[in-house]
Amino acid sequence: MAAEQLEAWDIVSGVGLTALIVAAGRAIDSNRADALIDDPLAAHFLEAADAPVPMPTDLGTAERDGAESLAIWTHMSNHLGVRTRFFDDCFLRARAEGAEQAVVVASGLDTRAFRLDLPAGFGFFEIDQPKVLAFKEEVLRGNGAAPRCDWRAVATDLRTSWSGELVRSGFDPAKPTVWVVEGLLMYLTEDAEKQLLDVIRELSAPGSRLVCEHLRDIPSLARDPEFARVPAYFHVELPELLLGESERPRPEDRIAAWGWEVSTRTSAEMAGRYRRKFDPISQALCSRTHFITARSS
Repeated sequence: MAAEQLEAWDIVSGVGLTALIVAAGRAIDSNRADALIDDPLAAHFLEAADAPVPMPTDLGTAERDGAESLAIWTHMSNHLGVRTRFFDDCFLRARAEGAEQAVVVASGLDTRAFRLDLPAGFGFFEIDQPKVLAFKEEVLRGNGAAPRCDWRAVATDLRTSWSGELVRSGFDPAKPTVWVVEGLLMYLTEDAEKQLLDVIRELSAPGSRLVCEHLRDIPSLARDPEFARVPAYFHVELPELLLGESERPRPEDRIAAWGWEVSTRTSAEMAGRYRRKFDPISQALCSRTHFITARSS
C-alpha cells in the first residue's frame, strides 16, 4: 500500500473509508431476506462514524436515498455477502480440520472473533493500524460486544517488520494457523504483496491454511462503465487506491511454488453456489475477483 495512503488513514477517507463501506455491506446483507451472513455488529461502526456519504444498514433505507443508492448498495451487499460467507466457511473448515490459531491481516472492522462459533481458548490475532483497532475496540466495547475466543489486537504497521510484534502478542509459529487476507492484495504493490506472503510462509507450521482474494485485470475494471459507478458514488479515485498491476505474478502461483496445495474460484462462481443472483455492477467486479485457498503440507 502506498505510504501516503497509510499515513493519512482515518475512518472516513481513502482506504479507511473502505472499512466502513465493507461494514455497511455486511450490515445490509445481514438484513436481507436471502442473507448469506449474520453480522449484527457491523451496524454499530456506521453509527459511530461520521461518514461522508450515507451508509445504510438495509436496502429499504438505500432505496429511499434514490435509485443510484439502491444500485450501489445492492452491489455492495451482493459482493460482500458472497465474500464474507466464503471466507467464513473457509475459516471454520480450517479450524475444524486442525488450525489452532488464526491471523487476520489488515483486519479493518472484521468481527469474526465476536460472531463465529469459536472455542474460548482459540488464539485469534488481528493485525492493523493502531487507529483502526482503537476505533473498533471503542465501538465494540461501547456496545457490550465480547469476543468468543482469545482475541488479541496487534496494533502495528504492515510496512514494518511486523512478525516479531505478532509473536510477542502470543502467536505461536509452531501451531497450524489459518491466515485470512481479505480485501487487501489489490491495495498492495507487487513488492509489498511478495513481502507479505513471504512472512506468512515463514510463520506457517505444517497444516496451516491461507485464504485470500485477488482482483485480476484492474485496468479493465476501472474502465468498465458499470463498475465506474461505484467509485463515483463514494467520491474516490479508483487508480489511487487499487495498486495491483495486471502483469505481476498471480498470488496462487507464488503460493503453489512453496509446495502448498492451492485452489481458486471466482466470486461469481461462489455466488452461483450460494444462489445469489448478481446485478450488472457485481458481475463486472466479481467475474474478476478470485478467491484463493491454500494449505501447507
